[in-house]
Amino acid sequence: MDTAAALDELAAALRERLIADAGTDAAEGDLHDRIRALVDREAALLDAAARAELVARVAERSFGLGPLEPLLADPAVDEVMVNGPGAVWVERAGRIERTEVAFATDDDVRHAIERILAPLGRRVDEAEPLCDARLPDGSRVNVIIPPLALDGPVLTIRRFRRHGLGESDLVELGTWSPPLRDFLARAVRARLSILVSGGTGSGKTTTLNALSSFVPLGERIVTIEDTAELRLQQPHVVRLEARPPSVEGRGEVTIRRLVRNALRMRPDRIVVGEVRGAEALDMLSAMSTGHDGSLCTVHAGSPAEALRRLETLALMAGLGLPHAAIREQVADAVDLVVHQARLAGGARRVVAVAEVVRVAGGPAARELYGWRGDRPVWRAPLGDTLARRLSEEAA
Repeated sequence: MDTAAALDELAAALRERLIADAGTDAAEGDLHDRIRALVDREAALLDAAARAELVARVAERSFGLGPLEPLLADPAVDEVMVNGPGAVWVERAGRIERTEVAFATDDDVRHAIERILAPLGRRVDEAEPLCDARLPDGSRVNVIIPPLALDGPVLTIRRFRRHGLGESDLVELGTWSPPLRDFLARAVRARLSILVSGGTGSGKTTTLNALSSFVPLGERIVTIEDTAELRLQQPHVVRLEARPPSVEGRGEVTIRRLVRNALRMRPDRIVVGEVRGAEALDMLSAMSTGHDGSLCTVHAGSPAEALRRLETLALMAGLGLPHAAIREQVADAVDLVVHQARLAGGARRVVAVAEVVRVAGGPAARELYGWRGDRPVWRAPLGDTLARRLSEEAA
């Protein structure tokens, strides 16, 4: 057994001793002192450096997140994925890689989960075996435990960037080119309603945040998110966040309810972090009845699929509207679809921009910009309506 494994085993044993010997009402500062005293008594043969390391490991298991602490302290880590006790993965620079970190048992993972959720007033158990939450720093947490997770508790932490990537950062990273950035900036200022589409982890929220930076400073913006991630720099921003139901199943506030409420708040723009349910109908209504220039994201594999998914989500409202009426509303509401993808090497890139045009069957995506091989290509000229609105903004 190597030194690190031996220290881990000893730390686990000392933590159990600590729990058995201690009262439950000890303050955290007292707990630190008791850990040091316990290590000095039970591991006196170790040198000072080893004892200090052992104190840190016992402390992590007592009130930290155990072996996850060094990963969460690493600014290069964007996501931490715990797949049961034996496998911890991270995402760095868009690439997923396995770490040397591991939990000893399912109970150790459960203890880490409890230490995350308890201060937030949330919990998971057999009756409610999955949970979404947001840490105080803005990081997103998802938990799912047995019996739904077959190989042990699963914990996913999406790290929050305190300083979001700006439009110039996305140019440096290759997400978009300067000409595309300038085109989209003009589109936002011209109050075109823009839908950002892409798969999970493709960078939709980052691009949405960068697009919102082009909104003029004098406008009132209302942001609506399931988990607050957007960081707009304008002076007049109202941030709203949905609320899940309590442990008793009460108090839920949905994205749809927040979108409806936002219409009464005199917004110039509405920015929805992600449309994923019946709120799509309310968002379409807002976009087509005076709240043009709004922005939102949706999960989809292409611009055309994004429009179809928006129609499907709007139908989930259950109002019995004809499909044709929903399609007409999509055609009226959305002007541009910006599609983003995560490439094989981990980079995120805007791979298509499409104008929404009206055809006999409803809305269609007419691609203006895309990638051919390894270079961007402007595939079609702007439509007359789009060109006129952009020229009016330039004037």
